[in-house]
Order: sequence, then C-alpha cells, then structure tokens
Amino acid sequence: MIQPISITALSSISPLGISSNNVWTNYLKENHHFSKRKFNGVNTYVADLSEEVEQQIGILKKSDKHYKDLDKSVLMAIIAARNTVAHLNWKEGDFGVNIGSSRGATELFEKYHQDYLQRGKTETLSSPTTTLGNISSWIAHDLQSQGPTISHSITCSTALHSVLNGVAWINSGMSEKFLVGGSEAPLTDFTIAQMKALKIYAPCHTELVEVKSRVQYPCKTLDFSKKKNSMILGEGACVLALEKGKQKNALGIIEGIGYATEILEHNISISDDAICFQKSMKMAMKNIDINEVDAIVMHAPGTLKGDTSEYKAIQKVFGNGMPVLTSNKWKIGHTFGASGALSLELAILMLEHQEFIGIPFLENQKEPKKLNKILVNAVGFGGNAVSILVSKE
Repeated sequence: MIQPISITALSSISPLGISSNNVWTNYLKENHHFSKRKFNGVNTYVADLSEEVEQQIGILKKSDKHYKDLDKSVLMAIIAARNTVAHLNWKEGDFGVNIGSSRGATELFEKYHQDYLQRGKTETLSSPTTTLGNISSWIAHDLQSQGPTISHSITCSTALHSVLNGVAWINSGMSEKFLVGGSEAPLTDFTIAQMKALKIYAPCHTELVEVKSRVQYPCKTLDFSKKKNSMILGEGACVLALEKGKQKNALGIIEGIGYATEILEHNISISDDAICFQKSMKMAMKNIDINEVDAIVMHAPGTLKGDTSEYKAIQKVFGNGMPVLTSNKWKIGHTFGASGALSLELAILMLEHQEFIGIPFLENQKEPKKLNKILVNAVGFGGNAVSILVSKE
C-alpha cells in the first residue's frame, strides 16, 4: 500500500436482500437463509435470492433488448453497480470497472451446451454471452464508464483480487476511481453436482425447523466438532467504489492488502496451516501492530479442512492475542467469486454500526471491546489467498 484507499459506496444482492438497511437488519437476526431445492432430482440446501430481488432482476432483463440474453450473474452485477454509483457524484464516467466471477455465466452455459447436445448446433449469442468478460463489459456499458474494464476469475478469492487490482490502478496514478467486486449465480445442476463430487457439500437429510426454539444450522462454519463437510452454495453480487486517499464520505478505509499463493499439491489443496493465509495476513498488517486488529471476517466455507486450516493460520500469526472471528457463510452460503466482497460488506457494516455479528451456534464466542480495524480473508482453489485490512477512519 502506497496510500490509503477509501471505500465510498457499496451495494450488494444476496439472500439478505438488496438494500443496505435490509442487509443489516437480516444480519442482526440469528436465522439462516437456506432452503431446499431439487438439483438433478435430489433435495439440496441452497441460499436463494428473495422473490423481491428476483423480480428486480426480471425487470432489468426486460428493460433493454440487449439485456434479455444476459446471464443472471451479469444482471445482478449491473443492479449492484447501479446502486453503488447512485450514492456518488461520478457523472463524468471516468472510472475503472473490475468485477470478477469464479464460474461466470453458469446458467447460460449449461443451457447452450444442453441445446448443442440435442441439436448439434447452438445459438449465435452462445459465445459472447458466456464469457467472463461479460460482467465488467456490460457494467461499463450500462454506466457509460470511460475507464479500464477488467474481468477475471481467481476462483473464490476473485472479488478480493478485484479490490487488489483497483488499489493497484489507483496507486499507480492511472485512475482515481474504480468499481470492484464480484458476482456469482452458481445454483445450477452441473455446478451443484461438481461440488457434491468433491464431497464438500452439506448433506440434506434434516429438516430446516426449529427444535426447542433452536434453529438447525446446516452450514456449520467454524464448528470444529462437525464430522462432515457442510458447505452450501448461494447467489450474490457485491460492488464497491474505491477512491484515492481518505475521502470525507468514506464508509471505510483500506489500510493494507496482502496476497499469497501456495505450491499446488492437489487441484483444490491448501496446506494444513494455510501458509498462503499466514503470508497474506502478515502482508496486510505490515504497517500496524497486529494487536490493533479487532476482528477477522474469515473465508471459512464450512468445510472440515478449509475452516481448520484458516483457523490454524490465524493462530500462527496472532498467537494468544487472536482477535474475534466470524464469517457469513453459515447464513448466506458460499457465493464463490462474490464471497470476498460480501465479507468486506459485512466488515464495513460492523464498523459503521459498531456491532459485531457473530456465529450464533458457537459457544463462548468472544465479543470485541471495540471495532476499529477488521481483517477480511478470502481464498480460492489452490491457495490463492487475499487479506484486506479495513478501518473506519
């Protein structure tokens, strides 16, 4: 980091809603947002968007002849980007756009591929509408941005890598403003089947009911007594506005960034004590005393190895002075490439409201005495770790 970067606006679409008030209100509740849907004929837990949000996506899809053929991941990102810029005075359009996605247009790709298998040919738009570049390109079109337009996929750390890119462009002097984030709509038959093939998906053999006034939580994020993997997929998009320096209207300040990768032992591997996270966290905190960190929003997808390795990495870095830990995946599931931005949103909201959002089923979870600096983690398959240090001033 050469200079601090301000987060001056953000907006998201997730199972928690579409407005910041709804998102925060739902974070204050101890319920999760999982339901059961059939994929490949089998009941499966997922975190769906609400009917109201789906209606808004449908309205956007019908609002422009160019938008009717776009994937849901693109449409969600456009709505989030519009809502983010609506809070700003970015009229000249001279800003960059970097919105990534792990999987991209999964729904459209599966649709066109199925059509190809049946007919031996496909539609004209099957290629341009299923590229990862679609998301940033269509946002730039919709908002008439004149700056650089970048798309990428770095699996589940995609959104936080977008933040890294925005920070780099601003620090280079080549841009003063950037829209960054991620979008993912992975609730499709093939994507669900892929996760189940990895044996990391939550089993679906219990009912989502309250027993003796206690909610049953199918995604057991940071519950180290769990015997099975419990990751659940959700849909979401989150777009943040970055600006050079400390702005008066800043929601939060990015004070440090960190990143690291690991040598691959396996396609989805991460070391037992997540060396990549150890490196990324240390890099993000290199200009502060680590005791200044009040909380960490962990990646923690609810898997046995993923949760444990990240926790061990935090132990290695912080020792006995560990800050309080949390994650939002017990509530909204894993949104792949959008997840890091949604975790950053949670950090910003906690700083704004000065209230810690914990994990309700964890016993003896600590409460922070204050919330001034929060570290946000994300990692993708193969150990592509990113850590972002954000503060309220």
